[in-house]
Amino acid sequence: MTVKKKHSTIMPVAIIAGLFFIFGFVTWINGALIPFMKTINELTDAQSYLVATASYISFVIMALPSSYILGKIGYKKGMSLGLFIMAVGALIFIPAAEARTYWFFLLGIFIQGMGMTLLQTAANPYITILGPIESGAKRIAIMGIANKVAGALGSLIFGAILLSGIDGVKEKLESVSLEEKERTLDMMADSVFAPYLIMATVLAFLGVLIKEAQLPNVEVSKPEVSSQGEKEKTSIFQFPHLWLGVLALFAYVGAEVIAGDTIIAYGISLGFTGEEAKFFTTYTLLAMVATYTLGIFLIPKYIKQRTALIISAFLGLIFSIAILNTTGFTSVLFVAALGIANALVWPAIWPLTLNGLGKFTNKGSAMLIMAISGGAIIPPLYGKIVDADKYKLITAGMQEAEATTIAATSSYWILIPCYILILFFAIWGHKIKSWRKGK
Repeated sequence: MTVKKKHSTIMPVAIIAGLFFIFGFVTWINGALIPFMKTINELTDAQSYLVATASYISFVIMALPSSYILGKIGYKKGMSLGLFIMAVGALIFIPAAEARTYWFFLLGIFIQGMGMTLLQTAANPYITILGPIESGAKRIAIMGIANKVAGALGSLIFGAILLSGIDGVKEKLESVSLEEKERTLDMMADSVFAPYLIMATVLAFLGVLIKEAQLPNVEVSKPEVSSQGEKEKTSIFQFPHLWLGVLALFAYVGAEVIAGDTIIAYGISLGFTGEEAKFFTTYTLLAMVATYTLGIFLIPKYIKQRTALIISAFLGLIFSIAILNTTGFTSVLFVAALGIANALVWPAIWPLTLNGLGKFTNKGSAMLIMAISGGAIIPPLYGKIVDADKYKLITAGMQEAEATTIAATSSYWILIPCYILILFFAIWGHKIKSWRKGK
């Protein structure tokens, strides 16, 4: 890795941390949006988790185009463009609220996701190769703190705005006329107007500022030809560890989104009020912040990135099994504890996967960005499992409230294969540099 012009990395790290703050704020308000959308649009669990799908599926669609765009216009203009696109997505919430049309809301979320994809495609590889690859996880952990602190703030702010009085609204809807019901839901939908207008304004303002930011250019060194005379690789398909890293990141993002985005709805299904449950996503994110801070201190001086990833995967398995075997607030705490297991997974997978890609680093980064689509697929799958299990239990004669609680808890089994995939990559997968045995 080389850096053109010997600038201090402090300012670039601070700028990228600011962008990660924005990612976190916009991304983690989904935890409050999901139960809010479920109420105002009268959705099933599976339908409500399409909020996560709309946000994360954009990473599949826009990752490679984003790489191309950044190659044409550069980092600064690309990041600025990403912020403006996110501002447009926020503005779409205003007419969506007026129409109270779910698919219109999802369009706004999807467009915001497109902007975030452009920003992430630039920011993640940039911060990874801004210094030694051995300390890549440490720098990304700093980004993670900015991301999750913003997420905790966003979850609290939007939880207070969107979920305030939601329990009273639900009770009211059960006894009012159809016309009164529509008026109540319309008024509730209008509560997104002011916060999303403010969000759009701030994003557009930051888009202007980022164009003036001073960022050094970074390049990746070309891969060396091995002493055994191995030919230089000519395709990203010749790097097995890249594809295993993509699969591990896909599983991780799905698990992380489940931990952050389902916990409020899960708490409500257990009988907690919206006022109480609105804090639950913050528990998950604060657990991640604490572990990120620990990672900054420990990596790479005391533990290697690989070791941190192995420990994280084991903790994920332990906490997932604990969720399935506990009830009430204890179970909620184990969902929040997944933040501890998840915190160092992203920081460790990126450098382990990008290591050795050389001139293919940009394409490898785009593939890892596409893996964020795990957040689009795995959480809605969790929702479908909840709906299916709940239907079976109600059909068998169980009361709806009890069936909802049992289904929401038991469906967390979907986390177990996710952490098994991460564990495989941590122990063996990242070492596989060739499809040929022994290479």
